[in-house]
Amino acid sequence: MSELRTRIQTAAILAPLAIAAVLLLDTPGFALVLAALFAFGMTEWARLIGLNSLASRALLVGINVAVMAILWEERGTLVMLGALLVGIVWWPLAALWLRYYRFGEALKRRYAGLKALAGSLIVIPAWAAAVTLHREDSAGPWWVLYVLMLIWVADICAYFAGRRYGRTKLAPNISPGKTRAGLYGALIGCGVFSLIVAIALDHGWQACLGLLFLSFVTVLFSVVGDLFESLIKRHANHKDSGRLLPGHGGIFDRFDSLFAALPVFAVGKLALAF
Repeated sequence: MSELRTRIQTAAILAPLAIAAVLLLDTPGFALVLAALFAFGMTEWARLIGLNSLASRALLVGINVAVMAILWEERGTLVMLGALLVGIVWWPLAALWLRYYRFGEALKRRYAGLKALAGSLIVIPAWAAAVTLHREDSAGPWWVLYVLMLIWVADICAYFAGRRYGRTKLAPNISPGKTRAGLYGALIGCGVFSLIVAIALDHGWQACLGLLFLSFVTVLFSVVGDLFESLIKRHANHKDSGRLLPGHGGIFDRFDSLFAALPVFAVGKLALAF
């Protein structure tokens, strides 16, 4: 209960700040703030994968910041779309890595390099997706907020469903705390949330079904994102990626699900055209 209280208190501060950043900042400001957060998250990732020297960590962060800067200059072009598609390709590969969860466990240089690349494939497409959604039209910031709230609802429902009904572990060798009941609770919660939003938008039954389907797929990918970070933390023998956010860990801990959710939702929204 003490840990839950701490999580709620931290969330009560972070959620209004996140909502304000999404809705009140223009796209350049939003892109800059998000890039700063993701860059800080990459410093946590560098520590998790065993990059112990300041120079190696700075190099990894610098490369990611430079790529985000290039993508900003190419916003609205096929280059930006390519970054989104990289995220779509990467997450099924990450799911395969979860299947062979001992791969990369040893502290070897080649595995650190592979995990550094994985970190970039996680962060850069997510940033590109968030910026693409935000700048799309006047409703763009609201769609970014929708993805945020979708994942928040899924996380909350997964937590309480898992605590109440969780018996069978979802991935015991990767994250023993996650259960199948938690996954089902997340899907039910996101389904209810997406239907409420779709009905409120009043775009017709086809758009409602499209949003419902896309939301289910997005949440399923978000679970892969959560589990993949858990796998890397397990390899590193760390409980959290950092200690910046009481009750939540670090920046990477807070964004792990969103990293996977954002490119999936952005590409799905473009494909379904709603």
